Amino acid sequence: MKIQRIALLVFSSLFSLSACSQPTSNQTDDSLEKITFVLDWTPNTNHTGLYVAQEKGYFEDLGLDVEIVQPSEDSASMLVASGKAQFGISAQDSLAANYASEKPLPITTVAAVLQHNTSGIMSRQGEGIDRPKGLENTTYATWDSPVEQATISNVMAEDGGDFSKVKLIPNTIVDEPLALKEKQTDSVWVFYGWGGIAAEVAEVPIDYFYFKDLNPVFDYYTPVIIANNDFLSEKGDVTKKFLQAAKKGYEFAIASPKEAADVLLKAAPELNQTLVYASQNWLAEQYQAEATEWGMIDAKRWNDFYHWLGENQLVEKNIPENTGFTNDYLME
Repeated sequence: MKIQRIALLVFSSLFSLSACSQPTSNQTDDSLEKITFVLDWTPNTNHTGLYVAQEKGYFEDLGLDVEIVQPSEDSASMLVASGKAQFGISAQDSLAANYASEKPLPITTVAAVLQHNTSGIMSRQGEGIDRPKGLENTTYATWDSPVEQATISNVMAEDGGDFSKVKLIPNTIVDEPLALKEKQTDSVWVFYGWGGIAAEVAEVPIDYFYFKDLNPVFDYYTPVIIANNDFLSEKGDVTKKFLQAAKKGYEFAIASPKEAADVLLKAAPELNQTLVYASQNWLAEQYQAEATEWGMIDAKRWNDFYHWLGENQLVEKNIPENTGFTNDYLME
């Protein structure tokens, strides 16, 4: 299962929403502020804190009636921009094309779900792809994204490798560990908290390297919570309440990963239980990591990545510093 894609923002038509959670008991209570939150993909452990906040009444305690929905693929940013959802999940890399466009969508990142980028390259253990140069003369399943391929090219060059020697094949993979085991590809880009843990659960021996460990510019924020700009302007107090409850949900997931996983599985019983418990336990140390509190975004890391995109002509125009994010609504 792919949690996120590295592809640039897709400017496509809106897709219909499908609910992926049960309505709260007070959903008809007009005294509650109704909020729609759209996921980036099917429910997974990146989203656990939100489901905890919903299940345990953290949103309701602050006067919010939050419905968590999932979109058709790649439509979360469009749905939030259109006002059909007030908040959603995206990623800093996916938002870059928007902020570099002449008419950017009216969305702003208001919190980081994970404090660090856990993505990297996963391959079969012992085949020499435990470092970037090892990708030479092997197959890599690509999404055919310029940012994706430039990232791999960068870390390969730093390791003395040549990206042109990588055999690119289309990424149509659903189950990454199985794809490696069956030799559909020699390597694939995954987020360790789901793809890497899935390999552990499936007992598929792997090698793995993180992009952030090879070049700190790739320690960008993914996933993030985005908000509609008009909603921020008109209902900043509601945004603060929403983030306060979400923060409490993620703090619960940090402190009690087993119970938090139970909540996610209740909301999405179709998920692999063993994978969810293992992933939740691993992510408990990743949501906040060394940050003073959950959700905060470091301006330098945010700006460094967008500066790199501009330097490498991966966006239409340079993105000004501090564009597209704020920590203001996390402040109590």
